[in-house]
Amino acid sequence: MKENKTPQKDAYQLILDAIDTGIYKPGDRLVESDLAERFGVSRTPIREALQRLETQQMLTRDGRSLIVASLDHNQLAELYAVRAELEALAARLAARHATPEEMSVLRQLVEEDRRIVDDPLALARANRRFHKQVHLASHNRYLVQQLDMVHRTMALLATTSLAAEGRGEAALDEHEAIVRAIEARDEPAAAEALRIHLSHAFETRLKLDVEEVPLKG
Repeated sequence: MKENKTPQKDAYQLILDAIDTGIYKPGDRLVESDLAERFGVSRTPIREALQRLETQQMLTRDGRSLIVASLDHNQLAELYAVRAELEALAARLAARHATPEEMSVLRQLVEEDRRIVDDPLALARANRRFHKQVHLASHNRYLVQQLDMVHRTMALLATTSLAAEGRGEAALDEHEAIVRAIEARDEPAAAEALRIHLSHAFETRLKLDVEEVPLKG
């Protein structure tokens, strides 16, 4: 084994992060030896991580090869439906349980994210951070676990809806509305603000998907 190998690295998380950040996109083939070389880990944990990701339907078989899975229209609609309900619940519980410090962090995140509104990729990372903070502010570990699973599947979306013209600014305004409702301890308003936010995100993504479909004839 090479000296630079670091077995303590979590192969599963390394591959998942690579999918989430777009290093590997839907349809890309994942080769065990290539992954081991890229991440500096032995092939055994890579193999185990690939098996785990296949079980979680993050990867799919193409003959003997494993490729990053993709979501069709129905899967996308189902994913957003579940996400909207779970995240609305998280926002409702955050309005009930969030500490003053957690509210302050949410407020700071919105203000900081306005500085990167013209950078879709950076804003996408910041968006995940904002939503994760709302999840944690719910103070419900089981809900957070379910939302982690949903957001893991979101990594299979090849593009971010925040890349659409004007969507970044609108999304931050929607984040602002969520934070205001949580700060006011208004549980129904927080849940509704989150649902509206995800409805707009889903609508934007559907438009982006239509624009990417090649015309025939």
